[in-house]
Amino acid sequence: MSYSRILATGSYLPERVMTNAELESLVDTSDEWIRERTGIERRHIVADGESTCDLAERAARAALESAGVDPAELELIVVGTTTPDKIYPATACRLQARLGAAGCTAFDVQAVCTGFIYALGVADKFIKTGEVKRALVVGADTHSRLLDWSDRQTCILFGDGAGAVVLEAGEEPGIYSTHLHADGRYEDLLYVEGGVPLGGGEIAQGHAYTKMRGNEVFKIAVRTLRRIVTEALDANGMQPSDIDWLIPHQANIRIIEATARKLDIPAERVVVTVAEHGNTSAASVPLALDVAVRDGRVKRGDNILLEAFGGGFTWGSALIRY
Repeated sequence: MSYSRILATGSYLPERVMTNAELESLVDTSDEWIRERTGIERRHIVADGESTCDLAERAARAALESAGVDPAELELIVVGTTTPDKIYPATACRLQARLGAAGCTAFDVQAVCTGFIYALGVADKFIKTGEVKRALVVGADTHSRLLDWSDRQTCILFGDGAGAVVLEAGEEPGIYSTHLHADGRYEDLLYVEGGVPLGGGEIAQGHAYTKMRGNEVFKIAVRTLRRIVTEALDANGMQPSDIDWLIPHQANIRIIEATARKLDIPAERVVVTVAEHGNTSAASVPLALDVAVRDGRVKRGDNILLEAFGGGFTWGSALIRY
């Protein structure tokens, strides 16, 4: 049986930085209020004309360069995104063309903030079945374009970015297991009201905004994230003490801290980057992973637990030996 392992990581954040102070001029909020409730200090926002594929390409090229892999060697590209450039073709197909990886399988996965975990799980299955030997997995979102900048509850939370990993088949486990779930009954707690019209007319423009019932999402997220971490550990006969690094979805510092506390994982073993870029949706987990790899915290042989929770509701985890 083949296993998949992460050869290298990459990430990219847009140049434009929006601070909490800037948001004070848009909505009734303050830097102190945002930091205290979310842990976010700034977020990166795409420029006019900058696309999700632009971010994905920058992250992908960084990962491919670190891996020493030519794009022509790729056999699979999976992009987790909620904000594709077009309804079709898939962002993965556009990315494939830019990279020069023509001919390989390429498609998008839409699971909102869990998008990267879903994409990683799918790519892992392709490699484990022997269908492909090398894959590129990307999480990329331009969520700022789904925000109502007069809605204090949502506009303070989200930013834009991309993260990527290159996977390769091997004889020893790199990805021990992935665990993916969803429950569509919670649709009305976190959603964007927009898309292909149900009956005639053009696609709605200008009011397809993120809607969220924050307190309810918070409570369900904390309970669910604890459960999926336990699920991953139990599936592999491990304990929290066996995990070198917990790399959670970077949505809210309170959710991250509550999850780590319930699992008795010390703060120094949790990678937290939410202050620097806010909630970048499908990009947040691979962004945090890349930061920890490049600053030397995550080393070869470390056991890493990735987890995320997003609209749908969707949730998932991946237990990895880096």
